[in-house]
Amino acid sequence: MGCQAERRKGDAELGLTSVQAAGRHSFDRHCGGCHEAYNSRPLKGPSLQGIFQRTYLHNGMPANDERVREICLYGRAQMPGFSRTLTSQQIDELLAYLHTL
Repeated sequence: MGCQAERRKGDAELGLTSVQAAGRHSFDRHCGGCHEAYNSRPLKGPSLQGIFQRTYLHNGMPANDERVREICLYGRAQMPGFSRTLTSQQIDELLAYLHTL
């Protein structure tokens, strides 16, 4: 049996706005190595599929923009912070994308 890898959908197929698509690009570059977006299996970090459909994050904090922004900026546990890597606009775009998962 061969591997049946699913084809990655494009931004238009997912119905992403330009802001969400920019956030997807940041996710791919900075987050996708450790976090899954479109399935529930964990990598180095937890899957982010449905992150804003939950009441709480994996660490017990509320699943809201404020907490996710804080984690993105300053990190948590083994996750590095990206306050020196991503601009405020890029964090906003990333959050917009995460809301689509």
